[in-house]
Amino acid sequence: MGDSSLLTGRRLPSKVPIAGSHASVSRTKPKGRRRRIELRQFLCNCGVKTATFLLIAFLVVGLDWWFAGVAFPLPNLLDKPLLTESIFSRAASRVTSGKQIGFDLKEALVDLTTKTLYDSIAFEDKDGGAWKQGWDVQYKGNEWDKERLKVFVVPHSHNDPGWLRTVEEYYQERTRHILSTIVKSLSKDSRRKFIWEEVSYLERWWEDASLKEKNDFIRLVRNGQLEIVGGGWVMNDEANSHYFAIIEQMMEGNLWLLDTVGVVPKNAWAIDPFGHSATMAYLLQRMGFKNMLIQRTHYEVKKALALEQNLEFIWRQSWDSENSSDIFCHMMPFYSYDVPHTCGPEPAVCCQFDYWRMPGHGSFSRCPWGFNPVETTADNVRERATKLLDQYRKKSTLYKSNTLLVPLGDDFRYGSLEEAELQFRNYQALFDYINSRSELKSQIQFGTLEDYFSALRDEVEHDHNRHEAPRFPSLSGDFFTYADRVQHYWSGYYVSRPFYKAIDRVLEESLRAADILFFLSHSYCQANDYQSFPLSFSKQLVAARRNLALFQHHDGVTGTARDHVVVDYGTRMHKSLSELQSFMAASVGALSNRNSTGICDADQISLFEPEQTRSRHDILASKKLVEAVNGKAIKVVLFNSLEENLEQVITILVNTPATCVLDSDWASVSSQVSPDWTQGTNYLVTGMHRLQWQASIPPMGFQTYFITSSENKTFCNQAVLANLKIFNAGKDFICPPSYVCSFETQKTIRISNKHQTLTFSSRSGMLQDLKSHKDGSHTNLVEDLCLYSSEGGAYLFLPQGQATSIIDSDGLVLVTEGPMMHEVSSIPNTPYGHTPVTRRARLFAGDSVQSLSVEMEYHVELLGNAFNNKEIITRFKTDINSEKVFYSDLNGFQTIRRETYDKIPLQGNYYPMPLLAFLQDPDGRRFSVHSRQAVGVASLKNGYLEMMLDRRLTRDDGRGLEQGVVDNHPTNVVFHLLIESNITYLLTGSSSAPRLPSLLSHRVGAQLNYPVHAFLGKPEQLFHMKAETKNLIANLKVGSVSFISSFPCDLHLVSLKILRPLSILGAVTPKKLQFGLLLQRRGWDPSYCRKGGTNCKTVANGSFNLFDLLTGLTISEIRNTSLNFLHEDALALGYIEQLHRKQTAGISKRKVVINLKPMEIQAFKFAVELVR
Repeated sequence: MGDSSLLTGRRLPSKVPIAGSHASVSRTKPKGRRRRIELRQFLCNCGVKTATFLLIAFLVVGLDWWFAGVAFPLPNLLDKPLLTESIFSRAASRVTSGKQIGFDLKEALVDLTTKTLYDSIAFEDKDGGAWKQGWDVQYKGNEWDKERLKVFVVPHSHNDPGWLRTVEEYYQERTRHILSTIVKSLSKDSRRKFIWEEVSYLERWWEDASLKEKNDFIRLVRNGQLEIVGGGWVMNDEANSHYFAIIEQMMEGNLWLLDTVGVVPKNAWAIDPFGHSATMAYLLQRMGFKNMLIQRTHYEVKKALALEQNLEFIWRQSWDSENSSDIFCHMMPFYSYDVPHTCGPEPAVCCQFDYWRMPGHGSFSRCPWGFNPVETTADNVRERATKLLDQYRKKSTLYKSNTLLVPLGDDFRYGSLEEAELQFRNYQALFDYINSRSELKSQIQFGTLEDYFSALRDEVEHDHNRHEAPRFPSLSGDFFTYADRVQHYWSGYYVSRPFYKAIDRVLEESLRAADILFFLSHSYCQANDYQSFPLSFSKQLVAARRNLALFQHHDGVTGTARDHVVVDYGTRMHKSLSELQSFMAASVGALSNRNSTGICDADQISLFEPEQTRSRHDILASKKLVEAVNGKAIKVVLFNSLEENLEQVITILVNTPATCVLDSDWASVSSQVSPDWTQGTNYLVTGMHRLQWQASIPPMGFQTYFITSSENKTFCNQAVLANLKIFNAGKDFICPPSYVCSFETQKTIRISNKHQTLTFSSRSGMLQDLKSHKDGSHTNLVEDLCLYSSEGGAYLFLPQGQATSIIDSDGLVLVTEGPMMHEVSSIPNTPYGHTPVTRRARLFAGDSVQSLSVEMEYHVELLGNAFNNKEIITRFKTDINSEKVFYSDLNGFQTIRRETYDKIPLQGNYYPMPLLAFLQDPDGRRFSVHSRQAVGVASLKNGYLEMMLDRRLTRDDGRGLEQGVVDNHPTNVVFHLLIESNITYLLTGSSSAPRLPSLLSHRVGAQLNYPVHAFLGKPEQLFHMKAETKNLIANLKVGSVSFISSFPCDLHLVSLKILRPLSILGAVTPKKLQFGLLLQRRGWDPSYCRKGGTNCKTVANGSFNLFDLLTGLTISEIRNTSLNFLHEDALALGYIEQLHRKQTAGISKRKVVINLKPMEIQAFKFAVELVR
């Protein structure tokens, strides 16, 4: 019988809100036998001599560190398995002879790649019968003669923190009842088990739960009945989320669990994200997770893996030739994670064992196949048990082992004791019957993920000793783009609600900057009570972390929630963003005005205000106006949160062109002023002016400038008025006062800086060509704006044919030229009443990273019925011979090869682009597009690269949302374009190997996504301020101040923070290691400029001492830890030990040198002391 859930087209059969349930994780330690086996296996694998050498090395190094006064965390070999030499690894797992793919990086050797899978699959979408997307699964019956089938039925309830309801609405209506139900139901019978994932709901329930409920919950966790799986704040999206935000949301949930419940999750559970990223596998392994489970992958990929019993595999990073980040992954085989699609291949049968669908019970939908569940009785138990066991057996043939995982749950299930009792009671009766009959050769029980994976490892270990162990393949790659049925590719959500995707990134970078400033303020200001700055901001900081974490939910950042839920997400983010900006402004005042004892003066924290502000959650940020008045000056403090010195052109909005800029030494700074134009369908003068100058801001530091009136020309040099060139102007165009406009008619427009020249068509304003001044080469770079007609919805991209250009000739083009910046602004003519998009292209002056790229800002207004069921893109047509291959990033962490396949539809060739995509030809010429927010990307023709900007869709796409996406807002989408040529031979990995960004590309992306924060002081009398500032400069409290030492340009400071801000409040003795540091060593392609476009140095050029990280602060203790800051065993996590102490002439020194491999992220917990 057919799968009617596929016919109805709902996202999941149960994405109609009903009741649900919870669970928590077991903390039981491995049994003694298992510990001995792991140690014995380690000794056998390494050899006795090797093990002895390592033991001596540990003792020597450990004692050396001990006498040096440095914390050195020795790994506990008895307590944790050595994942790098697991029984799940292939025999060739330590072969490291892969080809070089980056600086000090070799390609990993694997059994399978997702590229080879795609190459081999015909994508014919054959009807498999009862299992529509598979085949008629059969078994012989003798498969379990030697070893019985062991089945773990895992009850669960998937609770979306926002989708059709807001997170609070869901909590009140469903989730609070689910958690209470599970605690009561499991307490009735110790054989009952459950798993729970979303900590955001658990934390909310904890506020309301009685003391007895809390104690019962903890008891159930400790005795193994409840397992917390994943344990992130949410089950995050894996396509749009940046790795910083993923770490944040996992850390927020995991730390809360440890502090509150006393549990550390070991197994990850991701059943609802719409596709799966290799980055997630890496992050989980580096957080100490042992196993992971995924569900939503292309149905043809599931089928191909199932045919070879490869649904369980070792997920390996394509760049990890040492296999240190391997993690065991279980992929569910069928269409959904609901009950009809989890017990076996026949949903019509499985649905009969979802007892909440039984007539007369609950409000859940009945089985659409016409056969509903019935109560299990003595009269029917044999027939019912046999039918269920048949499905279990068929499902088990898709896997290599005799241990089987069967989820039992759905969205918001187990919402009442009635439902829970129906499920547990009926299943237990079936289990008892099957287990009591030896001829059935099966053992079935309720279980958790830990129960399943432990039993699986025991089976494999047992078979390994008999030389009969199954071999689980190693696999590299990702699982995008997800398709749940023919032609229905979930590539639309890469772009849905781009306004909020942009807010997500702003909140992310603001949180990172605020965390750094909170750490600095706390460390330098020596706050000692909850009323002191910055501790008074602790609650707002935690709320911001949690609001960012909440939006990473797979119905949040994806843009796939109902309108009022999106408003709720947006309101939460806006509130936190406003609070973070206010805090950062206060931090600038505090750090600039400490007294002699280091305590912050409370009167000084209100000296500054953020230069940008948002009045509502649904509008773009606006710049505050600086009024330059004669005799007065405004202090502008710039904060650079990056680890490198920034040379950038800064833009401030002023009220008059008669303005000048002074540095902190009161020397005049060259600057430019140009008219400020409105954004939208017409460029109108606002009456304000953009003041621009080139600033130099030290790493993780402040730089101070002053803005004043230029009426006193002996005091400073007035900003240079920009030249304005106007093309295709209408009769009503008015030149802005104070400026000279020239009305031009030539066919082409050219703007240049020291490094490149851009050529535009004067008729359309679109980019045509880029010339490099370095070698004189030209790259055809033809820009176009196009629309797709679409029948998709929030999830699905369903284009009706190819995109068509909307550009007509003779649109208004404005050219601004000055010593700091050249800009071409275009309002293209379109067939519509108003253009849905305008574009500004900019080149900046200088010898900086900023000057080496091209800034393209698209202002998108896909508003009104004229654009219903349209999706707008920008497309670049280049002369790069890319052969329809391109590279895009995964979560801003790594890149992956993409290929456009003719055998799958256009929408299946779209991929997520959170940060970067690039084309490359065989000669090494490379065209890169860096993004400030998540978008979708494709290369549908040779040399083409297109990015989706926005989509407006009136239809529901049948995945349960039951609405279209028409709540569009005016949005700015910003790209930085980069053309590079190789300087040496190209690296040539396998056809599946990724190409890595250049050092320059890394820096361009970082500076785009972590912009300079500007803060404005109050107007003060000029000469009074000048005298005061010189005094402050002498005390290093203003001017150019850096709080860290300069980093190598391939080492990125991911985050620097106080781990538990709330625990500091009122603490008499704060936790010793209360600060957290995350560092990443970037993987980069040495075929391109090895100095990052400027004169930067890399880690390979010298050592980097962690004790020299901070200026004015002393790190008193530091330890390696997992990325969620829970584990302190670097070796067990698969790292090569990162901390190396150096000696000079036999004298121990406090020196911790990082030995981080490229691509790796490493976490440290540390303590600091203020240098007096």
